[in-house]
Amino acid sequence: MLIKKNSVVSFHYTLNDADGKLLDTSAGKEAFAYIHGGGMIVPGLEEKMEGAKAGDSMQVEAEAAKGYGEIDPSLLQRVPADKFGGQTVEEGMQFQTPDHRVWSVLEVKDGDVVLNGNHPLAGVTLHFSVEITDVRDATPDELSHGHVHGAGGHHH
Repeated sequence: MLIKKNSVVSFHYTLNDADGKLLDTSAGKEAFAYIHGGGMIVPGLEEKMEGAKAGDSMQVEAEAAKGYGEIDPSLLQRVPADKFGGQTVEEGMQFQTPDHRVWSVLEVKDGDVVLNGNHPLAGVTLHFSVEITDVRDATPDELSHGHVHGAGGHHH
């Protein structure tokens, strides 16, 4: 069976950046399962997996625009440290705002905090090594819930 819209696809992957640094892998875990065409994985990877089948292996390069996006300069902000209500703020800390955006503290200097609201992999070209382990049709329940049930998927 070939991967198409509404297929449930299970795959193992290794993700590296352009310098070969390991960013993520499914090694030693269950295969990752998703519903194809639902925007659950980055577009550059989803496009390349279309039409593949179980047993296929591939190397996929996804430019930032088809990965986690380019860096949005409007999400780089300098905020006075006193906006944090006296809480100690240090470089590398992360926090979530009510709109669910995760902000990372890039720098604390001269009473200011420099924040980055971009995804940590924004602006990064992603290099995937993929091994497709299973392809099947999604069940009506999975389609209505918008996620995979069972192994590698979401459990209620």
